[in-house]
Amino acid sequence: MGICDAVAVAKILNATLVIPYLEVNPVWQDSSSFMDIFDVDHFINVLKDDISIVKELPDDFSWSTREYYATAIRPTRIKRAPVHASANWYLENVLPVLQSNGIAAISPFSHRLSFNNLPSEIQKLRCKVNFKALVFVPHIRALGDALVHRLRYPPTESQPLITDDLTGTTDRNVKQMPQKFVVVHLRFDKDMAAHSACDFGGGKAEKLALAKYRQRIWGGRVLNSQFTDEELRSQGRCPLTPEEIGLLLAALGFDNSTRLYLASHKVYGGEARISTLRDQFPKMESKKSLASSEERVLIKGKASLLAAVDYYVGMHSDIFVSASPGNMHNALVGHRTFENLKTIRPNMPLLGQLFLNKNITWLEFRQAVVEGHQNRQGQLRLRKPKQSIYTYPAPDCMCQA
Repeated sequence: MGICDAVAVAKILNATLVIPYLEVNPVWQDSSSFMDIFDVDHFINVLKDDISIVKELPDDFSWSTREYYATAIRPTRIKRAPVHASANWYLENVLPVLQSNGIAAISPFSHRLSFNNLPSEIQKLRCKVNFKALVFVPHIRALGDALVHRLRYPPTESQPLITDDLTGTTDRNVKQMPQKFVVVHLRFDKDMAAHSACDFGGGKAEKLALAKYRQRIWGGRVLNSQFTDEELRSQGRCPLTPEEIGLLLAALGFDNSTRLYLASHKVYGGEARISTLRDQFPKMESKKSLASSEERVLIKGKASLLAAVDYYVGMHSDIFVSASPGNMHNALVGHRTFENLKTIRPNMPLLGQLFLNKNITWLEFRQAVVEGHQNRQGQLRLRKPKQSIYTYPAPDCMCQA
Protein backbone atom coordinates (compact mmCIF):
# COMPACT_ATOMS: atom_id res chain seq x y z
CA MET A 1 0.00 0.00 0.00
CA GLY A 2 2.90 2.30 0.79
CA ILE A 3 4.46 1.55 -2.60
CA CYS A 4 1.21 2.47 -4.37
CA ASP A 5 1.07 5.73 -2.42
CA ALA A 6 4.69 6.46 -3.29
CA VAL A 7 3.91 6.18 -7.00
CA ALA A 8 0.89 8.46 -6.55
CA VAL A 9 2.94 11.10 -4.70
CA ALA A 10 5.64 10.96 -7.39
CA LYS A 11 2.91 11.60 -9.97
CA ILE A 12 1.49 14.51 -7.95
CA LEU A 13 4.97 16.07 -7.73
CA ASN A 14 5.99 15.17 -11.29
CA ALA A 15 9.08 13.57 -9.75
CA THR A 16 11.15 10.49 -10.45
CA LEU A 17 10.58 7.69 -7.95
CA VAL A 18 13.47 5.68 -6.54
CA ILE A 19 12.47 2.08 -5.85
CA PRO A 20 11.33 2.25 -2.20
CA TYR A 21 13.35 0.94 0.70
CA LEU A 22 11.32 -1.44 2.89
CA GLU A 23 11.64 -1.12 6.66
CA VAL A 24 12.46 -4.23 8.70
CA ASN A 25 9.38 -5.08 10.77
CA PRO A 26 10.32 -5.57 14.46
CA VAL A 27 8.08 -8.65 14.69
CA TRP A 28 8.86 -10.43 11.41
CA GLN A 29 12.55 -9.47 11.23
CA ASP A 30 12.68 -9.90 7.48
CA SER A 31 15.17 -7.78 5.54
CA SER A 32 13.82 -8.72 2.09
CA SER A 33 14.06 -5.82 -0.36
CA PHE A 34 11.57 -4.64 -2.97
CA MET A 35 13.47 -6.59 -5.62
CA ASP A 36 13.44 -9.75 -3.49
CA ILE A 37 9.64 -9.68 -3.44
CA PHE A 38 8.41 -7.90 -6.58
CA ASP A 39 9.35 -8.12 -10.25
CA VAL A 40 11.03 -4.71 -10.53
CA ASP A 41 11.36 -4.70 -14.32
CA HIS A 42 7.65 -5.44 -14.73
CA PHE A 43 6.88 -2.71 -12.20
CA ILE A 44 8.88 -0.10 -14.09
CA ASN A 45 7.58 -1.16 -17.51
CA VAL A 46 3.87 -1.10 -16.56
CA LEU A 47 4.22 2.41 -15.12
CA LYS A 48 6.59 3.84 -17.75
CA ASP A 49 3.86 6.04 -19.25
CA ASP A 50 2.80 7.35 -15.82
CA ILE A 51 6.00 8.20 -13.93
CA SER A 52 9.75 7.82 -14.21
CA ILE A 53 11.21 5.15 -11.90
CA VAL A 54 14.86 4.32 -11.20
CA LYS A 55 16.25 1.31 -9.34
CA GLU A 56 19.01 3.28 -7.63
CA LEU A 57 19.94 6.89 -6.96
CA PRO A 58 21.97 8.64 -9.66
CA ASP A 59 25.61 9.31 -8.76
CA ASP A 60 24.87 13.00 -8.13
CA PHE A 61 22.59 12.01 -5.24
CA SER A 62 24.50 8.99 -3.92
CA TRP A 63 25.00 10.86 -0.65
CA SER A 64 21.28 10.57 0.14
CA THR A 65 21.46 7.44 2.29
CA ARG A 66 19.73 6.25 5.43
CA GLU A 67 22.99 6.74 7.33
CA TYR A 68 23.18 10.34 6.10
CA TYR A 69 19.72 11.12 7.46
CA ALA A 70 20.32 9.27 10.72
CA THR A 71 23.22 11.47 11.84
CA ALA A 72 21.68 14.97 11.67
CA ILE A 73 18.69 17.05 10.59
CA ARG A 74 18.88 17.37 6.82
CA PRO A 75 17.03 19.86 4.60
CA THR A 76 16.10 17.11 2.11
CA ARG A 77 14.47 14.88 4.73
CA ILE A 78 10.69 15.15 5.09
CA LYS A 79 9.85 13.50 8.39
CA ARG A 80 6.62 15.20 9.40
CA ALA A 81 4.26 14.21 6.62
CA PRO A 82 0.84 13.94 8.34
CA VAL A 83 -1.19 10.77 8.20
CA HIS A 84 -3.51 10.85 5.16
CA ALA A 85 -1.99 14.07 3.85
CA SER A 86 -3.67 15.82 0.93
CA ALA A 87 -2.17 16.34 -2.51
CA ASN A 88 -1.88 20.05 -1.71
CA TRP A 89 0.21 19.27 1.36
CA TYR A 90 2.81 17.59 -0.84
CA LEU A 91 2.73 20.44 -3.36
CA GLU A 92 3.20 23.01 -0.60
CA ASN A 93 5.74 21.20 1.58
CA VAL A 94 7.67 18.71 -0.57
CA LEU A 95 7.74 20.32 -4.00
CA PRO A 96 9.80 23.32 -2.77
CA VAL A 97 12.37 20.91 -1.30
CA LEU A 98 12.56 19.08 -4.62
CA GLN A 99 12.94 22.33 -6.55
CA SER A 100 15.68 23.60 -4.24
CA ASN A 101 17.68 20.41 -3.79
CA GLY A 102 16.68 18.13 -6.65
CA ILE A 103 15.74 15.38 -4.22
CA ALA A 104 13.43 14.74 -1.24
CA ALA A 105 13.41 11.75 1.10
CA ILE A 106 10.08 11.13 2.82
CA SER A 107 10.24 8.93 5.92
CA PRO A 108 8.15 7.71 7.64
CA PHE A 109 5.71 7.20 4.79
CA SER A 110 3.14 4.64 5.95
CA HIS A 111 -0.45 5.89 5.45
CA ARG A 112 0.79 9.31 4.35
CA LEU A 113 -1.65 9.97 1.49
CA SER A 114 -5.35 10.69 1.78
CA PHE A 115 -8.01 8.43 0.30
CA ASN A 116 -10.31 11.39 -0.34
CA ASN A 117 -10.37 14.54 -2.48
CA LEU A 118 -7.77 13.34 -4.97
CA PRO A 119 -8.01 13.60 -8.76
CA SER A 120 -9.54 10.52 -10.34
CA GLU A 121 -6.36 9.92 -12.34
CA ILE A 122 -4.39 9.59 -9.09
CA GLN A 123 -6.91 7.14 -7.64
CA LYS A 124 -6.83 5.04 -10.79
CA LEU A 125 -3.03 5.11 -10.79
CA ARG A 126 -2.97 3.73 -7.23
CA CYS A 127 -5.10 0.81 -8.38
CA LYS A 128 -2.99 0.31 -11.50
CA VAL A 129 0.07 -0.04 -9.28
CA ASN A 130 -1.68 -2.34 -6.82
CA PHE A 131 -3.43 -4.66 -9.23
CA LYS A 132 -1.27 -4.50 -12.37
CA ALA A 133 2.25 -3.25 -11.69
CA LEU A 134 3.02 -5.16 -8.49
CA VAL A 135 3.59 -8.81 -9.34
CA PHE A 136 5.80 -11.20 -7.42
CA VAL A 137 9.22 -12.34 -8.60
CA PRO A 138 9.21 -15.39 -10.91
CA HIS A 139 10.22 -17.97 -8.29
CA ILE A 140 7.30 -16.90 -6.04
CA ARG A 141 4.86 -17.21 -8.94
CA ALA A 142 6.30 -20.58 -9.95
CA LEU A 143 5.98 -22.00 -6.46
CA GLY A 144 2.49 -20.49 -6.14
CA ASP A 145 1.41 -22.05 -9.43
CA ALA A 146 2.71 -25.43 -8.29
CA LEU A 147 0.77 -25.22 -5.01
CA VAL A 148 -2.42 -24.19 -6.80
CA HIS A 149 -2.00 -27.06 -9.27
CA ARG A 150 -1.53 -29.59 -6.47
CA LEU A 151 -4.63 -28.25 -4.74
CA ARG A 152 -6.66 -28.50 -7.95
CA TYR A 153 -5.34 -31.95 -8.82
CA PRO A 154 -4.64 -33.79 -5.55
CA PRO A 155 -3.10 -37.28 -5.73
CA THR A 156 -5.29 -40.31 -5.09
CA GLU A 157 -4.26 -43.42 -3.20
CA SER A 158 -4.27 -45.46 -6.40
CA GLN A 159 -2.42 -42.82 -8.39
CA PRO A 160 0.22 -41.03 -6.34
CA LEU A 161 1.42 -37.69 -7.64
CA ILE A 162 5.06 -37.77 -8.65
CA THR A 163 6.76 -34.55 -9.73
CA ASP A 164 10.35 -33.44 -9.90
CA ASP A 165 9.81 -29.81 -10.78
CA LEU A 166 7.54 -26.87 -9.97
CA THR A 167 5.11 -27.46 -12.81
CA GLY A 168 3.25 -30.22 -11.00
CA THR A 169 1.97 -31.53 -14.35
CA THR A 170 1.52 -35.24 -15.14
CA ASP A 171 -0.53 -37.15 -17.70
CA ARG A 172 -2.88 -38.24 -14.95
CA ASN A 173 -3.45 -34.57 -13.97
CA VAL A 174 -4.67 -33.70 -17.44
CA LYS A 175 -7.48 -36.27 -17.24
CA GLN A 176 -8.49 -35.43 -13.67
CA MET A 177 -11.25 -32.90 -13.05
CA PRO A 178 -9.97 -29.82 -11.18
CA GLN A 179 -11.17 -29.52 -7.59
CA LYS A 180 -12.21 -26.38 -5.79
CA PHE A 181 -10.41 -25.17 -2.67
CA VAL A 182 -10.76 -22.58 0.06
CA VAL A 183 -7.91 -20.47 1.41
CA VAL A 184 -8.13 -19.69 5.12
CA HIS A 185 -5.84 -16.93 6.32
CA LEU A 186 -5.29 -17.88 9.94
CA ARG A 187 -3.92 -14.69 11.50
CA PHE A 188 -3.19 -16.33 14.83
CA ASP A 189 0.49 -15.85 15.51
CA LYS A 190 2.09 -14.61 18.70
CA ASP A 191 2.15 -10.93 17.82
CA MET A 192 -1.53 -10.92 16.86
CA ALA A 193 -2.50 -12.81 20.00
CA ALA A 194 -0.47 -10.41 22.14
CA HIS A 195 -1.60 -7.24 20.39
CA SER A 196 -5.27 -8.19 20.67
CA ALA A 197 -5.00 -8.40 24.49
CA CYS A 198 -7.65 -11.14 24.38
CA ASP A 199 -7.82 -14.25 26.56
CA PHE A 200 -7.22 -17.49 24.64
CA GLY A 201 -7.81 -19.96 27.45
CA GLY A 202 -4.20 -20.52 28.47
CA GLY A 203 -4.65 -19.31 32.05
CA LYS A 204 -2.53 -16.87 34.04
CA ALA A 205 0.76 -18.10 32.58
CA GLU A 206 -0.35 -17.36 29.02
CA LYS A 207 -1.79 -13.96 29.92
CA LEU A 208 1.46 -12.99 31.65
CA ALA A 209 3.63 -14.21 28.78
CA LEU A 210 1.56 -12.32 26.19
CA ALA A 211 1.54 -9.19 28.36
CA LYS A 212 5.35 -9.25 28.59
CA TYR A 213 5.67 -9.75 24.85
CA ARG A 214 3.18 -6.92 24.22
CA GLN A 215 5.17 -4.57 26.44
CA ARG A 216 8.48 -5.47 24.78
CA ILE A 217 7.24 -4.91 21.22
CA TRP A 218 4.73 -2.07 21.57
CA GLY A 219 5.34 -0.57 25.01
CA GLY A 220 2.12 0.96 26.35
CA ARG A 221 0.66 1.69 22.92
CA VAL A 222 -1.87 -1.18 22.77
CA LEU A 223 -5.27 0.36 23.49
CA ASN A 224 -7.03 -3.01 23.66
CA SER A 225 -5.33 -3.78 26.96
CA GLN A 226 -7.66 -1.25 28.62
CA PHE A 227 -10.70 -3.48 27.98
CA THR A 228 -11.86 -6.79 29.44
CA ASP A 229 -11.83 -9.94 27.32
CA GLU A 230 -15.63 -9.94 27.20
CA GLU A 231 -15.69 -6.33 25.95
CA LEU A 232 -13.09 -7.07 23.30
CA ARG A 233 -14.92 -10.16 22.03
CA SER A 234 -18.32 -8.49 21.93
CA GLN A 235 -16.74 -5.68 19.85
CA GLY A 236 -15.15 -8.17 17.45
CA ARG A 237 -11.58 -7.25 18.38
CA CYS A 238 -10.31 -10.77 19.04
CA PRO A 239 -8.76 -12.81 16.21
CA LEU A 240 -10.51 -16.11 15.61
CA THR A 241 -8.67 -19.12 16.98
CA PRO A 242 -8.20 -22.23 14.81
CA GLU A 243 -11.05 -23.87 16.72
CA GLU A 244 -13.35 -20.89 16.15
CA ILE A 245 -12.59 -20.61 12.42
CA GLY A 246 -13.44 -24.31 12.16
CA LEU A 247 -16.83 -23.74 13.77
CA LEU A 248 -17.49 -20.78 11.45
CA LEU A 249 -16.69 -22.84 8.35
CA ALA A 250 -18.81 -25.75 9.55
CA ALA A 251 -21.77 -23.46 10.26
CA LEU A 252 -21.47 -22.05 6.74
CA GLY A 253 -21.73 -25.54 5.27
CA PHE A 254 -18.14 -26.62 4.73
CA ASP A 255 -17.42 -30.20 5.81
CA ASN A 256 -14.70 -32.87 5.87
CA SER A 257 -14.75 -33.09 2.08
CA THR A 258 -13.72 -29.42 1.79
CA ARG A 259 -10.19 -28.83 0.57
CA LEU A 260 -8.55 -26.09 2.65
CA TYR A 261 -5.26 -24.28 2.20
CA LEU A 262 -3.99 -22.80 5.45
CA ALA A 263 -2.27 -19.47 4.85
CA SER A 264 -0.40 -18.54 7.99
CA HIS A 265 3.01 -17.87 9.47
CA LYS A 266 3.70 -19.45 12.85
CA VAL A 267 0.42 -20.40 14.54
CA TYR A 268 0.50 -19.44 18.21
CA GLY A 269 0.48 -22.69 20.14
CA GLY A 270 1.94 -24.69 17.26
CA GLU A 271 0.54 -27.89 15.78
CA ALA A 272 -1.35 -28.69 18.98
CA ARG A 273 -3.42 -25.56 18.46
CA ILE A 274 -4.51 -26.46 14.93
CA SER A 275 -5.04 -30.20 15.51
CA THR A 276 -8.78 -29.70 16.05
CA LEU A 277 -9.07 -27.81 12.77
CA ARG A 278 -7.08 -30.53 11.00
CA ASP A 279 -9.33 -33.24 12.45
CA GLN A 280 -12.39 -31.30 11.28
CA PHE A 281 -10.95 -30.71 7.80
CA PRO A 282 -8.64 -33.64 7.01
CA LYS A 283 -7.99 -32.30 3.49
CA MET A 284 -6.27 -29.22 4.90
CA GLU A 285 -2.97 -28.34 3.26
CA SER A 286 -0.22 -25.74 3.64
CA LYS A 287 3.03 -24.71 2.02
CA LYS A 288 4.90 -27.39 3.96
CA SER A 289 2.52 -30.21 3.11
CA LEU A 290 2.35 -29.36 -0.60
CA ALA A 291 5.96 -28.44 -1.37
CA SER A 292 9.24 -30.09 -0.46
CA SER A 293 11.91 -28.34 1.62
CA GLU A 294 14.00 -28.04 -1.55
CA GLU A 295 11.17 -26.22 -3.32
CA ARG A 296 10.79 -23.87 -0.35
CA VAL A 297 14.47 -23.11 0.11
CA LEU A 298 14.28 -19.62 -1.45
CA ILE A 299 11.51 -18.51 0.95
CA LYS A 300 12.62 -20.29 4.11
CA GLY A 301 12.74 -17.97 7.13
CA LYS A 302 11.64 -14.93 5.10
CA ALA A 303 8.25 -13.76 6.35
CA SER A 304 7.58 -11.44 3.39
CA LEU A 305 8.23 -14.16 0.82
CA LEU A 306 6.21 -16.72 2.78
CA ALA A 307 3.34 -14.23 2.89
CA ALA A 308 3.77 -13.55 -0.84
CA VAL A 309 3.25 -17.24 -1.63
CA ASP A 310 0.14 -17.34 0.56
CA TYR A 311 -1.15 -14.17 -1.10
CA TYR A 312 -0.61 -15.67 -4.55
CA VAL A 313 -2.45 -18.88 -3.65
CA GLY A 314 -5.19 -16.80 -2.02
CA MET A 315 -5.72 -14.93 -5.28
CA HIS A 316 -6.19 -18.22 -7.15
CA SER A 317 -8.62 -19.87 -4.73
CA ASP A 318 -12.34 -20.31 -5.23
CA ILE A 319 -13.09 -18.77 -1.84
CA PHE A 320 -10.95 -16.75 0.56
CA VAL A 321 -11.76 -16.29 4.25
CA SER A 322 -9.66 -14.53 6.86
CA ALA A 323 -9.76 -15.27 10.57
CA SER A 324 -9.02 -11.66 11.46
CA PRO A 325 -9.02 -8.23 9.80
CA GLY A 326 -5.55 -6.91 9.05
CA ASN A 327 -3.25 -5.85 6.22
CA MET A 328 -3.26 -9.25 4.48
CA HIS A 329 -7.05 -9.50 4.82
CA ASN A 330 -7.61 -5.96 3.51
CA ALA A 331 -5.24 -6.35 0.58
CA LEU A 332 -6.77 -9.65 -0.55
CA VAL A 333 -10.35 -8.43 -0.08
CA GLY A 334 -9.59 -5.46 -2.34
CA HIS A 335 -7.69 -7.46 -4.94
CA ARG A 336 -10.31 -10.20 -5.09
CA THR A 337 -13.05 -7.55 -5.37
CA PHE A 338 -11.19 -6.06 -8.33
CA GLU A 339 -11.02 -9.50 -9.97
CA ASN A 340 -14.64 -10.35 -9.01
CA LEU A 341 -13.67 -13.32 -6.80
CA LYS A 342 -15.60 -14.64 -3.79
CA THR A 343 -14.46 -13.62 -0.33
CA ILE A 344 -16.11 -14.40 3.01
CA ARG A 345 -15.69 -11.63 5.58
CA PRO A 346 -16.31 -12.97 9.10
CA ASN A 347 -18.76 -10.92 11.16
CA MET A 348 -16.39 -10.50 14.09
CA PRO A 349 -18.73 -8.77 16.60
CA LEU A 350 -21.44 -11.38 15.96
CA LEU A 351 -19.03 -14.30 16.31
CA GLY A 352 -17.53 -12.82 19.47
CA GLN A 353 -20.95 -12.59 21.08
CA LEU A 354 -21.92 -16.10 19.95
CA PHE A 355 -18.74 -17.63 21.37
CA LEU A 356 -19.39 -15.87 24.68
CA ASN A 357 -22.81 -17.57 24.90
CA LYS A 358 -22.08 -20.85 26.71
CA ASN A 359 -25.70 -22.04 26.46
CA ILE A 360 -26.21 -21.74 22.71
CA THR A 361 -27.06 -24.91 20.78
CA TRP A 362 -25.38 -25.92 17.54
CA LEU A 363 -28.58 -25.31 15.56
CA GLU A 364 -28.94 -21.83 17.06
CA PHE A 365 -25.29 -21.07 16.40
CA ARG A 366 -25.47 -22.24 12.80
CA GLN A 367 -28.63 -20.27 12.07
CA ALA A 368 -27.15 -17.09 13.58
CA VAL A 369 -23.92 -17.51 11.60
CA VAL A 370 -25.73 -18.10 8.29
CA GLU A 371 -28.02 -15.11 8.81
CA GLY A 372 -25.14 -12.92 9.95
CA HIS A 373 -23.07 -13.68 6.84
CA GLN A 374 -25.69 -13.40 4.09
CA ASN A 375 -24.25 -10.07 2.95
CA ARG A 376 -20.61 -10.87 3.70
CA GLN A 377 -19.80 -13.38 0.94
CA GLY A 378 -18.23 -11.31 -1.78
CA GLN A 379 -20.98 -8.83 -2.59
CA LEU A 380 -19.55 -5.64 -4.09
CA ARG A 381 -19.30 -2.82 -1.56
CA LEU A 382 -18.67 0.76 -2.62
CA ARG A 383 -15.96 2.70 -0.82
CA LYS A 384 -17.15 5.19 1.78
CA PRO A 385 -15.32 8.42 2.71
CA LYS A 386 -11.98 7.78 4.47
CA GLN A 387 -12.05 4.06 3.61
CA SER A 388 -9.03 2.56 1.86
CA ILE A 389 -9.11 2.41 -1.91
CA TYR A 390 -6.97 -0.74 -1.66
CA THR A 391 -9.69 -2.56 0.29
CA TYR A 392 -12.63 -0.99 -1.55
CA PRO A 393 -11.56 -0.35 -5.17
CA ALA A 394 -15.10 0.42 -6.34
CA PRO A 395 -16.18 2.86 -7.66
CA ASP A 396 -12.84 4.69 -8.07
CA CYS A 397 -11.06 1.91 -9.97
CA MET A 398 -13.85 -0.16 -11.48
CA CYS A 399 -16.04 0.74 -14.45
CA GLN A 400 -19.80 0.74 -14.12
CA ALA A 401 -21.48 -1.87 -16.34
